[in-house]
Amino acid sequence: MHDIEIIDAHHHLCDYSRSYPWLQGPAEPFRYHGDDRPLRRDYSLDDYLSDAKNFNLAGSVHIENGAADPVWEAGWVQSIHDRNGLPTVQVIKANLLADDVLAHLERLVPLFTVRGVRDILNWHPDPVFTHTPRPDIITDPQWLKGFSHLAPLGLSFDLQVFPPQLSDAAVLAADHPDTQIILDHAGMPIGRDRDALSEWRQGMRRLAAEPNVTTKISALGTNDHHWTVESIRPIVLDTIEIFGPERTMFGSNFPVDGLYSDFPTLYSTFDEITQDMTRAERQFLFADTARRTYRMDWEPHGSTIGQSALPSAQTYAG
Repeated sequence: MHDIEIIDAHHHLCDYSRSYPWLQGPAEPFRYHGDDRPLRRDYSLDDYLSDAKNFNLAGSVHIENGAADPVWEAGWVQSIHDRNGLPTVQVIKANLLADDVLAHLERLVPLFTVRGVRDILNWHPDPVFTHTPRPDIITDPQWLKGFSHLAPLGLSFDLQVFPPQLSDAAVLAADHPDTQIILDHAGMPIGRDRDALSEWRQGMRRLAAEPNVTTKISALGTNDHHWTVESIRPIVLDTIEIFGPERTMFGSNFPVDGLYSDFPTLYSTFDEITQDMTRAERQFLFADTARRTYRMDWEPHGSTIGQSALPSAQTYAG
């Protein structure tokens, strides 16, 4: 598949000399992604390119990696782009419940790689799975006030929830039609029994009914550590059927999904599962949806690039 252009719609980098709370503290008991001790190290752009070698990588989207200092992380990723051209764009971390979230966003928007925001909303009654202490953040008026700042600033939103939260996500999308929402990890179908998958499909269809929503197929190994082509085939094909190729993209979720497979195995599996689709459909899935959704051909800040209140990129290089 090396002739297929790839834009990786979801990956991370890590400078482990900095603080990443989710990678610190006791490793056990393991959370749902499993034993993350192999991730407790630097993961540089060179490491990522080594994983993706021999593929026609045309671009990538860096998704915030949970650094304790998201301002540092955004500037660091910008500095890597400035030296290498990759990652092409980035999605930054923001707590939309915070009183000062608008100031936070306005500080980071001038970085010309910034395209969107992620504020992880996954809630589950089992503490092994949950990321948040409350199930209702997505309907909290304070959070919605923070969310309302995104569209005026030209920012999209990477939405990360579990299947029972997809109905609330559809309401969010309907109420904010001017905000581009990208559903991470195909809605994270953590249950694979018949009832759980039925609930997931229903939620996906409701969310896909909103035209301002796209999705990315990524992190399938996070919920299926011993995945095979056949075990993820229904998730991949159902997601594409529900959203369509023009609103679906592939992402590696590396290095996290490197816990479960290598990059060639993952992308060769995406290739195998979609081999009966047209070349145009596959071009959307592997590259064009990500290129359009994350506005890779757009310079959002024009002549103001480099004139932000942020320190220079060199500040973040160490």
